[in-house]
Amino acid sequence: MLPIQRSSIRCRPALRRLRFTLASALALVFGMPSLALADAQAQLDSGDTAWLLTATALVLFMNIPGLALFYGGLVRAKNVLSVLMQCFALTALITILWVLFGYSLAFDTTGMQAGVTNIHSFVGGLSKAFASGITADSLSGTIPETVFLTFQMTFAIITPALMVGAFAERMKFSAMVVFMAAWSLLVYAPICHMTWAGDGSFFGELGVLDFAGGTVVHINAGIAALVAAILIGKRRGYPTAPMPPHSMTLTVVGASMLWVGWFGFNAGSALAADGAAGMAMLVTQVCTGAAALTWMGIEWVRNGKPSVLGIVTAAVAGLVAITPASGSVGPLGAIVIGIAAGACCFWASTILKYKLGYDDSLDVFGVHGVGGIVGALLTGVFVAESLGGQGLADGMTIGSQFGVQVIGVVVTLVYSGVISFILLKVVDAIIGLRASKEVETEGLDISLHEEQGYNLEV
Repeated sequence: MLPIQRSSIRCRPALRRLRFTLASALALVFGMPSLALADAQAQLDSGDTAWLLTATALVLFMNIPGLALFYGGLVRAKNVLSVLMQCFALTALITILWVLFGYSLAFDTTGMQAGVTNIHSFVGGLSKAFASGITADSLSGTIPETVFLTFQMTFAIITPALMVGAFAERMKFSAMVVFMAAWSLLVYAPICHMTWAGDGSFFGELGVLDFAGGTVVHINAGIAALVAAILIGKRRGYPTAPMPPHSMTLTVVGASMLWVGWFGFNAGSALAADGAAGMAMLVTQVCTGAAALTWMGIEWVRNGKPSVLGIVTAAVAGLVAITPASGSVGPLGAIVIGIAAGACCFWASTILKYKLGYDDSLDVFGVHGVGGIVGALLTGVFVAESLGGQGLADGMTIGSQFGVQVIGVVVTLVYSGVISFILLKVVDAIIGLRASKEVETEGLDISLHEEQGYNLEV
């Protein structure tokens, strides 16, 4: 079976409805078999395909160079290459794993049935392993399945890459590679399947709304990052020794790339060049602006000066929070979600972290974990048509939809947190998670890669 499109529950453009109506009429008049109707529905649309090709490139652009530069500027100069290397290596690693096993585990719908919850509701099979059966002519809705596979691959790539910021400057490269490989197959793929595999998927049957990855990407990566940061331990000297970003310039450039690339992330998740994509683009921009202004305002009042680090971090928080809601809410809902994300992520990154004493180096949990939770929960509120959203499903109220969203958040937190903990413990027992004191002191760039980010002539 072909993967179910995330946009399948929404109305398609009028032209496609007309095409299906004409095909239905021909079937009645001339006795066309039902298969012909399916073919009429599943025709390649060049506009949709062109947009998804563009969106795929934009999401990959978010990771390299966007996220790599954003994180690279935030660490100390002696560790900048280690962060860039991790993001780049993950791009290569997850690409191969996704084609071999990940795509099948996430989107193989064998054994799934609407209204039925079974083992196939939680993880896909292996019928599509090694891209089996996928040809240049295979379709996923109105786009080539090759494009759908690659688009989803970019999500699978950036999700573990987000975690790099939590244990930056202290995790062994070898441990990172092994952990991320296992995590992508045992954590990311099942959560992706539960959310986006269509009829019969666990979250799909519950009615959890996650348009572009609030649970799949941000909460999933955020809680795993928190577990990793706690298990690996604090950076040497943290929090007493100063550890300022070595290049805010790189960080701002990276954050800007993330903002632009995120339109592919959210608007691309409509899987069509239609009104849903347009609305997703609009609310993404609006929410990000609201979050940035909120964080800036709080910081200005609290500290007397707004910081560049604060506003770019806030922008990312807004992008995170609108991700699950981008196909469900309107502009006014996006403003409220942005304000909530700016305030909550500021609190998590500047107050909660220090009160609890964990060292999440680049605030992965504070921004992605908390921002994802805020966005996922508020999606259940602002989806209501009365609040400017796209409308609740039949039989759902704001209260019941909010409750469903809570279940999606909790299941993701528990599953990802527990499996991540187990995987980290196994990797630590086999090869060790943390770089030695000498390596950490000298810097991971020289110690692990025998290179420096900046070679200055004496």
